[in-house]
Amino acid sequence: MKAIQKGFTLIELMIVVAIIGILAAIALPMYGDYTARAQATEGYELLGGMKTPLVEAVAASSNANACKNDAAWYTSSVRTGKYVSGVVPAAAGTGDAATCALTATFKAATEGVNDKVATKTITMTLTPATGAWACTTNLADNVAPAACRAAKK
Repeated sequence: MKAIQKGFTLIELMIVVAIIGILAAIALPMYGDYTARAQATEGYELLGGMKTPLVEAVAASSNANACKNDAAWYTSSVRTGKYVSGVVPAAAGTGDAATCALTATFKAATEGVNDKVATKTITMTLTPATGAWACTTNLADNVAPAACRAAKK
């Protein structure tokens, strides 16, 4: 009579190891994109937190001149994060064509930032005449926030 097999054969174990290797090869690049997107979101959220104070300042002054880095709304705002080195406002144009931009710049890769995000920027631009916001970025589409991806197309 045959003995009942206990345990696994070597080939079965090798197949399991190969399957785990394939799954890891797929998962690691996806995890890298996920961490880069999470870091990019920090920049977008910092800009989002500054939008309301900026709109209030522009409405109070009736122009984009409120978009200065010494204005009270700016000096009281959170301008840095774990991955963002700073957010800087800038005014451009005059009259109805005036705009006010907030630009978040990411830290360097040597400071723990993903290579896909390091030293890149996200810019939110307000047109006071219409109250419309536009997002632009030099991030790749696979890591850029959704609002900025839509603007690139």
